[in-house]
Amino acid sequence: MTQSNTKQSIRDEVLISKIFLVREQKIMIDRDLAELYGVKAIRLREQVKRNKNRFPENFMFQLSEKEVEDMVSQNAIPSRQSLGGTLPYAFTEHGVLMLSNVLKNDRAIQMSIRIIEIFVRIREILILHKDVENLIEKVENKLYKQDQKIELLFTYLDKFLEKEEIPRIQIGFKQKS
Repeated sequence: MTQSNTKQSIRDEVLISKIFLVREQKIMIDRDLAELYGVKAIRLREQVKRNKNRFPENFMFQLSEKEVEDMVSQNAIPSRQSLGGTLPYAFTEHGVLMLSNVLKNDRAIQMSIRIIEIFVRIREILILHKDVENLIEKVENKLYKQDQKIELLFTYLDKFLEKEEIPRIQIGFKQKS
């Protein structure tokens, strides 16, 4: 399958929907990756076990019972069975890249490139989001300072308005009645 066919057959939204946030890392589950790479999940796991030294903890880890339960309840995953029944392996961006070196079929390589591009795009969006968040925070701080100054100004104006007016003595020519 060529790169253009792979791009056309699987939309970016589908790939993005298979990326989860676990342990404050963006990950993909072994079963989803096997499906995308066109291999059986058991074959993917076998290759990972054979090449264990290529997958340190920051590349791949096995999910705990609690993490699987959280994924099922928070990500609209119908059941644990849809994750493969066992505790699935989670692959970080680096693990996905390493998988393409372990699984040497063309589809795995092309799909790995697409997935890495998606991870990079997500990172860029998050950075942009953080920049916008910082800008909004600066504007809010500036507005807060302006609000304080305006409040102080109104306080001074209120003091002038509250001053009791003393009747003024008229000056000038006075006619006697």
